Amino acid sequence: MSEAGLRSGEVASAAGVNVETLRYYERRGLLREPGRSLGGHRLYPPETVTLMRVIKAAQRLGFTLDEVADLLAATRLGRRADAGLQARAAAKLVEVDQKLAELTVIRQSLVDALDAGCDNLLICAESPCCPLPLDPAAQADVKGTEGGCC
Repeated sequence: MSEAGLRSGEVASAAGVNVETLRYYERRGLLREPGRSLGGHRLYPPETVTLMRVIKAAQRLGFTLDEVADLLAATRLGRRADAGLQARAAAKLVEVDQKLAELTVIRQSLVDALDAGCDNLLICAESPCCPLPLDPAAQADVKGTEGGCC
């Protein structure tokens, strides 16, 4: 680390990302354009490592880069006490719950297909007792059918 800042590789390594990610986030406006050394190398302030870690953590929580950018913009505008994280986290939680419900339905359809012995999508598509959601309207009549009908 130099006194003027961290080079791209140092930031990337410390934050667990690659150098192209830094440049991409810079282009997206998530990172401010860094200063340059006399040799033209990017020199980032040390807090960039923390910022990168925050961005990656927010992504792991399901926030898109646009959503992260909005959260960071609110924070940078001096509204640290109310940067909107509570409301956005609550909305994200609703999204996650909806996805979990959808995944639960998908999981059950797969279990039903395994239990029914489904092994060929074309045959299943023509079978009225196939549990796969090939025809959602027909699925209402299929529930409760057991055995290897496919």
